[in-house]
Amino acid sequence: MKKLSVAALALLATTAATAPDTGRLSRSAVPVSYDITVIPDAKAMTFTGSETIAVDVREPVRTLTLNAADLDVTAATFDGANATVRADTDAQTLTVTLPTTTTAGRHTLALRWSGKINTSAAGLFAIDYNNADGSPSRMLATQFEAPDARRFAPMWDEPDFKARFKLATIAPAGQLAFSNMPATSVATTADGKQLYRFGETPVMSSYLLFLGMGDLERRTVMAGKTEIGVITRRGVSAQGDYALAQAKRLLTYYNSYFGQPYPLPKLDMIAGPGSSQFFGAMENWGAIFYFENELLVDPARTTESGRQRIFTVVAHEMAHQWFGDLVTMAWWDDLWLNEGFASWMEAKSAADLNPGWQASAQAVAGAREQALTLDATAATHPIVRHVETVDQISDAFDNITYAKGQAVIGMLEATLGPDRFRDGIRRYMARYKYGNTVTDQLWAELAAAAGRPVATVAHDFTLQGGVPLVSVTNVRCVGGTATASLTQGRFGLDEASKAPQTWHVPLLAGTVGARPTSVTVTGPAAMPIRTPGCGALIVNVGKGSYLRTLYDEPAHAAIVRDYPRLSLNDRLGTLGDDFALAAGGYQDLSRWFALQDRIGAGSSAWEWNVLADGLSYLRKLYAGTPLAEPLRVRNLARLSPVLQRLGYAARAGESPADTVLREELISFLGKNGDPAVVTRARTYVATMRSNPTAIPAAIRQPILETFAANATAAEWDQLQALAMAETSPVAKNRLLSLLGSTRDEGNTRRALDLLGTDRLTTPQKASLLRSIGNNHPDLAFDWAVAHAAQVSGFVEESSRARFVPSLGQGSNDPAMPGKIMAYVNGSLPEGARDVGRRTVAQISVRKATADRLRAATASWVGN
Repeated sequence: MKKLSVAALALLATTAATAPDTGRLSRSAVPVSYDITVIPDAKAMTFTGSETIAVDVREPVRTLTLNAADLDVTAATFDGANATVRADTDAQTLTVTLPTTTTAGRHTLALRWSGKINTSAAGLFAIDYNNADGSPSRMLATQFEAPDARRFAPMWDEPDFKARFKLATIAPAGQLAFSNMPATSVATTADGKQLYRFGETPVMSSYLLFLGMGDLERRTVMAGKTEIGVITRRGVSAQGDYALAQAKRLLTYYNSYFGQPYPLPKLDMIAGPGSSQFFGAMENWGAIFYFENELLVDPARTTESGRQRIFTVVAHEMAHQWFGDLVTMAWWDDLWLNEGFASWMEAKSAADLNPGWQASAQAVAGAREQALTLDATAATHPIVRHVETVDQISDAFDNITYAKGQAVIGMLEATLGPDRFRDGIRRYMARYKYGNTVTDQLWAELAAAAGRPVATVAHDFTLQGGVPLVSVTNVRCVGGTATASLTQGRFGLDEASKAPQTWHVPLLAGTVGARPTSVTVTGPAAMPIRTPGCGALIVNVGKGSYLRTLYDEPAHAAIVRDYPRLSLNDRLGTLGDDFALAAGGYQDLSRWFALQDRIGAGSSAWEWNVLADGLSYLRKLYAGTPLAEPLRVRNLARLSPVLQRLGYAARAGESPADTVLREELISFLGKNGDPAVVTRARTYVATMRSNPTAIPAAIRQPILETFAANATAAEWDQLQALAMAETSPVAKNRLLSLLGSTRDEGNTRRALDLLGTDRLTTPQKASLLRSIGNNHPDLAFDWAVAHAAQVSGFVEESSRARFVPSLGQGSNDPAMPGKIMAYVNGSLPEGARDVGRRTVAQISVRKATADRLRAATASWVGN
């Protein structure tokens, strides 16, 4: 794609709406406020709606065009006079022809319609589940991001058409209804139902509107003047206490950090007992929706990693209440302003509020690696990317937007200093609250607060894809000062991602144990540096900047020598760099093996986690090859003793990191067929027949994963029976998904057969097929192509373009790339085909990586 200038990107984000080829709405009329009434019929899976919209007409017009999808509009008036409507299904628009050309000024548009309640998370949708006594129940909720508010009501469904919303609904007697704002009244209707009217929202974007109802209960805590609530199915509201307590801490933290108090009177967190292929939680203003597994702590089932994830998901969604809700990107080109910042804030708040979790180290090992890996392939794209179509909007929610966005924000904070960075964020919030922005407006406020330019560095990392590579050579130490030469290039895992490119790369360089020096590497020419000390030289100290670092042989040998003296972040980051550099052909994998040999009994649990991740990747890379078995044996020999030291039960006073490591090791060793772990899993699962919660919560999920991976046909039947009998919706969904994680192909085909039955809900079918794709990509992809209509019926519309191609991503079959592109070109519109091309690029990278690492891996396993 042609690289666009910052000015061009800003222009597209603010004015391209009038261009006919973008599909965006005209700005000749804009909504001021909506008064919407929706009456659902949950049994019939339909609803009716009516609305009155106050419209500011900016110039004389005869037609108004707004968004609508899957709605049957039955009546329209403009200033009380009848108007006619015409729907464009492909464009998802509704054109209202007015009785006469109207004048500029304030006018009233009124519409009536009917719509459908969906079975997956788009628009107004239903979540079906069973109560503890086995009786069926149905919850209704809405999901509008990115382009699905138009499935609920006709509206200007683009983020910069901000308006106020009033919402009213009718719920069955005894059911709870809830929205962004508190209910101002609840009245009983003539037929015994309940008419809820909710307060008017602040000015906000349409995708943040929310409505839910069901046989639910709510419990609350106060945080200053804000009521924080958790809404759950009956009987499990106590499982929301952890999230309530964390939300209270976070609200105080965020009110201070952003310098703007949370502006709504309440903040509800709604737990839906279902799942989605697209999201786990959604930041609707004042009414954050979560699927249960992302919000509720079940003491009998939730692991330590599960508890930590719940905190980070709550922290992420609450950060959006400012970055996304209070200040919103002008268009989806700048989606990263929402997601990258919320991702960074989840890690920052975790580090500040839960220091024992070592959240900074987790971010280095997790989000940083995710971003650097995708960004180093032909599948990359700039953080700020031009978006036109609905499919492109959905496709923008990826690891570049989230994880690279997080890493770049972290780099800027490290470069400017946390206080100046925070001051810039406060300026940005104060200036643009209740408004819309483009990325350069954030850079301007950060620069003003820091008193130094920001855009030069920021543009390099947001307006072009790719990963900087800083090479370190000629390290010397004279008179207590280390000197070295730094050069900059581009790191890539394929040829497309190695094209020459430069950045202004800010980083810290220093010797172990000495104060680091701040430098900015600006181009390919060699740059000399000087820094105090004579130990091993570390470039990108703390791994706060976004790059890979390549050392010459003497410099790398010094790092291996001094490895135990490095900070935890530097140990984890160097392990990640060494593996990736070998994968890209820059150095031999023997360097990574030498480095990981320095991990021993006294090492951090996160180092063992990173090692397990690397060995797991190698196991998948050589599955079905002669290296598979010797690699499995070597993996067990390396990591089984670590689990033996930890044991299966938590020790008094052990760190959260050790608890999480136990989960990782059980899962890793179990999937590698460790006899002791497999036997333990079978023993535990046998006890579940009489006690569904017999497995200790801390190891429940990895034990079940082990059992499923190694299941015989009879054991697969046992797992299926446990899933069908399970009364907890979250536990049931997880067990059903595990039916697709078996290594046995016969069991996998039986799992595929379940997709054609009515025994699973729509979301459960999608989750099961995804699980099968993770373990048997060829079977899953071929089945999905052969049953395309069926798959479209249970995959959310926003996920359809990416869902089927991604099923084949893990395939080692040389024919798979051609099969994916044949499907993409034959089944998807041109605007949605990038996902197929990126999937094929990632398959190509994996094959090239396998070829590069084969000799070193064979040597390591003695093959």
